[in-house]
Parts: sequence; structure tokens; C-alpha cells
Amino acid sequence: MALIPRLDIAALDALELDPSTKGLPCDAPRLTVGAVGRQGWSLLDGDLPLPVAVIREKALAANSAWMSAFTAQNDVVIAPHGKTTMSPHLFDLQIADGAWAITAATLQQVGVCQRFGVRRVLLANQPVGTQAIDACFRALQGDDAIELYCLADNPDGVAMLAEGARRNPPPEGNPLRILVEMGFIGGRTGVRTRAGALELARAIAAAPGLELAGFECFEGMLPTAETADGLIDDVAAMALAAMQEGLFRSDAPVVISAGGSAFFDRVVERFDSVGFPRPVQRVLRSGCYLTHDVIAYAAAFERIVRETALKLPEGGLEPALEVWAMVQSRPEGGRTMLTMGKRDVSHDAGLPVPLRWYRPDGSMTAPAEIAAGHSVVALNDQHCHMITPLDSPLRTGDLVGFGISHPCTTFDKWSLLYLVDEDYRVTRGLKTFF
Repeated sequence: MALIPRLDIAALDALELDPSTKGLPCDAPRLTVGAVGRQGWSLLDGDLPLPVAVIREKALAANSAWMSAFTAQNDVVIAPHGKTTMSPHLFDLQIADGAWAITAATLQQVGVCQRFGVRRVLLANQPVGTQAIDACFRALQGDDAIELYCLADNPDGVAMLAEGARRNPPPEGNPLRILVEMGFIGGRTGVRTRAGALELARAIAAAPGLELAGFECFEGMLPTAETADGLIDDVAAMALAAMQEGLFRSDAPVVISAGGSAFFDRVVERFDSVGFPRPVQRVLRSGCYLTHDVIAYAAAFERIVRETALKLPEGGLEPALEVWAMVQSRPEGGRTMLTMGKRDVSHDAGLPVPLRWYRPDGSMTAPAEIAAGHSVVALNDQHCHMITPLDSPLRTGDLVGFGISHPCTTFDKWSLLYLVDEDYRVTRGLKTFF
């Protein structure tokens, strides 16, 4: 299966930004997305309103290159989850580094992918309802047609998809490709038994307009690598059983896929342990590797480095996404308030972590590492509560840069983020589509 072409970045860069866009300077002229990087703005020079979300360009490129090297040397491909960033600029970087597809979670996200030229999309959900199902089949048609994969985990869902194919017959050679989703007791969607999965695969294989393309799972909700192994093994076992029964009608490689953000080492190792009688396409769907973080995925990556038997590329993943805020007040001893809150930064998988600070009065040439004893203890909608040592150098007007946990729920708070160089000069605006 060929890699997908680069995206229509010219169309993206031509979009005009609303002057009221969060993150734009108050006195910014009317400008396009592509013009943002030509404004000469600098975070440290006070050109950007705070809070603001930035991505360090050097770390971003290194993370993308690292995952490209990892997948190449381990005979897997990646279909990074677009829901993490919903930024076509970043999709394009991932595609340039070899992404096999872009994963989406909703039909709106599929539409964004299709709008800017993604030609292979994996919808990691089971579409239900006439509107969603018809949208899937429309995406297979016309000059901008995509190769679309989606999930199924129950007979009623497959019947709905089959009825959708009858209403909207897909073009010859471009059926709706279905992956049977394996699940686990207490988890989200997904078939709970191997017998049920095989029955579902038979129903998909028999339905005109649908094509059984493979099996997949999302193991990220499981607590340990050992518990994830069982679910990943289910995917491989069911793909093997379906091969042996002759359920795959196409000559294309059978897709076996897993989420792969926290346990991508286990996905590769478990898939590699099975001998398949025909070609398979091993697909990871991690999205968070691109910007990484300082808590949840940092801990997951540390486990991978510590435990995996796989050979890893040189270097490693590093946090690239930061949210910067300004010290607003030090109203009492040991407590500092900053201009950042739940509307600006993720907090579902850990509170933000102060990393560095800067005083914009000319006395500092670069941000300094923040000392121990500074920690965020609470967020309100627009305020950050940070415990600080009594001798902390911070004062009103200083800038503080925070690392985050769980990139997905920081990205979705910003329709515009900034790519910055190592001196925090803006090199590009990154438009998101949440």
C-alpha cells in the first residue's frame, strides 16, 4: 500500500484569520495563516499575548524523525491520530516522515483531512446513524475521494453500514474498508470475545460494498504492558483465523492495528510473534509522540526504553509543546497567580509543570530553568495557582513556560498555536480545526 502524498498547504496558508482569534496580538493586522511566520514576532520580546501555546520547532522535528526511524527499522507503519493536534500543517510533517494514513475519530475530522488532501484516513470509530454513514460513502466518491477505513464491533452496526452501501454504492475498487475492533471487559467499544469477532468478520465479508480489511484495538486504557499484551494478541489471533477461513477477498495486505501511544513497543513485539500466511500491514496510531509531554507520555516512554527488547533509534522523544503565562500577582507568601487556566492548558492527566521563566526587561538574555519548589496546585478557568518558595525571584510581569501532560487536551483549547525556534521567535502559525 503506497504512502499518501503531501497536503495542500497552500490552501491552508491562504486562510484568513479572524482578528479575534485567541493567541493573536491585540494589534495584529488582518493576515493569513501563512503570513504569521513573516511578522517577526517573538514571545520573549512581548509580541504575543499571554497565555499562549507554542511548539518548539527543533523538538517537534526530532520527535517526528525519531518515530519515522522507529517504524522503518521495526517493519511497522504509523497512521498518527489526527485528533491529537487537528493541525494539517502537522499532518503534513507526519506524512513527509512516512505516515501511511491519518487517523480520525469523527466525521468532522475526516472532513478536515479530506479538505486538505489526505488520501488515506482511518476512522477509529464505528459510524452510526444515517448522516454519518452516508458521509463515509460520499468520501469514497468524486475527484477528492479518499481510501477510508472504519471500525465495527457489533452486528447491528455492520447492518447499518451494509444498508449505507446499498443507498450509496461505492465506486468500483474503493469500498468502505472495515476493521473489526477488539475490546475488553470494562473498556470502551470493541467485540468482547474472539468468537464474536469472527462472526462479525464473516458478516462484513459477505456484505456488498464493504470490505473486511483487518482487525484492530485500542489498548491505551489498560493499566500495564502485560494487560495490553492480551488485547494485542487478540487482534493478531483473529486476523490469523480470518485468513485461515478465507474471509479476506482483496489481495491487499491485511491490516492489524493498535493505538500504540503508551505501549507501542508491545504492539510491535506481540505482532512480530505471530507468523502470518499472507502479507500484513502493521499499523500504529499514536498521535501524542509528535509533541510528547512531561508527565503521562514521558512516563510511558521511560518504561519503553527500560523494558523493550526492540532496538530503538538514537535519541528519544522530548516535550515540544509549552504554554506560557505571565505572573499576575503574588497575593500571599508562597502563592503566585498566573494568567493561565483550564481554558488554556490540559489538566485531565496531571497539572502543568513550570519549566522555565523569563523577565522581559532586558536583564535576561534567555529563559532560565525554574528552581525546585515551584509547582502548580490548582487551575481555575483563567487563573493558575502556583506554590512558590518565599525567596522565589518571580514578580509581576515575569513570563513562565509550562510543560503539559496529555497533548490532546491542550491542542483543543487553541485555534492557533505558534511554531517557534530555540529563541522563541515565531516561525509559523499552526491552525487547528476542532
